[in-house]
Amino acid sequence: MFEIVSMQQALRQKPARAGRAGEADGEAGREPVCDEACGPRCELESTGSALLAAALTRENLTQAFRRVRRNKGAAGVDGLDIDQTARYLVSAWPVIREQLLKGTYRPSPVRRVTIPKPDGGGERELGIPTVIS
Repeated sequence: MFEIVSMQQALRQKPARAGRAGEADGEAGREPVCDEACGPRCELESTGSALLAAALTRENLTQAFRRVRRNKGAAGVDGLDIDQTARYLVSAWPVIREQLLKGTYRPSPVRRVTIPKPDGGGERELGIPTVIS
């Protein structure tokens, strides 16, 4: 049923520490630690990066772009409509793709608008991202 293991055996099975550089005795660290904002969370060979690379295939992006066009979405904070975005991506996509794969891409803020609630009882906030994000 269950196997009882010693603390030594458990520690040998424990994977290496993931990502925090500074270690201290108390609650506050003495050295700066590495957070997500400092750089990519995983190396290019990891499963997450493989999934990202699969998501960034031309076929997947074309399908996503068609959905945005079909939904007749409003422009985000960048002010670009779907046709302007398509023209922009012709030259900008290789750089954006590389940033995404490296983990250095930083998306644009979301445009906030208020829309009436369906039941007529006030308004609610809606976030409109840019197509490129």
